[in-house]
Amino acid sequence: MKRFLAFLLLLLAVCPALAFDPFKEAGIDQHPGAQVPLDRAFVDEAGKSVTLKELGGGKPMLLVPVLHNCPNICGVTLSGLAQAVRAQPFKPGRDFAIVAFGIVPKEGPEDSRASLAELKQAFPDFGGHAHAVTGGAKDIKAVTDALGYRYAWDDRIGQYAHVAATAVLTPEGKLARWLYGLSPEPTDLRLALTEAGQGQVGGWRDQLLLLCYHYDPETGRYGSLIWTLLRIGGGLTVAAGLSLIGLSVLRERRAGRRR
Repeated sequence: MKRFLAFLLLLLAVCPALAFDPFKEAGIDQHPGAQVPLDRAFVDEAGKSVTLKELGGGKPMLLVPVLHNCPNICGVTLSGLAQAVRAQPFKPGRDFAIVAFGIVPKEGPEDSRASLAELKQAFPDFGGHAHAVTGGAKDIKAVTDALGYRYAWDDRIGQYAHVAATAVLTPEGKLARWLYGLSPEPTDLRLALTEAGQGQVGGWRDQLLLLCYHYDPETGRYGSLIWTLLRIGGGLTVAAGLSLIGLSVLRERRAGRRR
């Protein structure tokens, strides 16, 4: 009996660990238009208390949830974003703000400073216009909950399981779009910034380009609306053609029977 009870206790202890999968817990819930709290106090890479509103400066913002002290994808995510920024016409600092948003409460300015230092070394023209912040658990959670960004601690690897993605915010701090993956497509980044800028970023050509594309929240990508309409139009044309052929054949058969 004692052995059976011991077995049950061991089973109860092990089952929750087996049932919990951090990589299933991590993800993004779609909250389009959600208001991100911009007035929460965080600490930047210089150790100064700042808010996201101050860092945004009234411009659209690319907010990247990261672990500053991360041996895996976070540095790659920031580098991929830097490459996408280089490949499109809008300029960080002038047209939009970039914030590497630390999601680990235990991290501090030394961690965010180190992650930015690596970025500046690889992209000197980009790193000077990016900021990195850390903060307390409640303030971090307020932002990630508003964004619908979920992440979970994994005891097996001793770090957080999280999704590589970039949130695009309007100047007022509302969630405009998510761009998924380690390296956004430059065109997707350009369109997202044009949309988030609400007419303040880009010229009439960018606004016209935006009309020709639609955003797919499942993929975090922009697809050509014109191409979609052409495919739909082509399908309708084929269907109409087949219908006419069918009607012609039917009329011929009816005419043959009358004879």
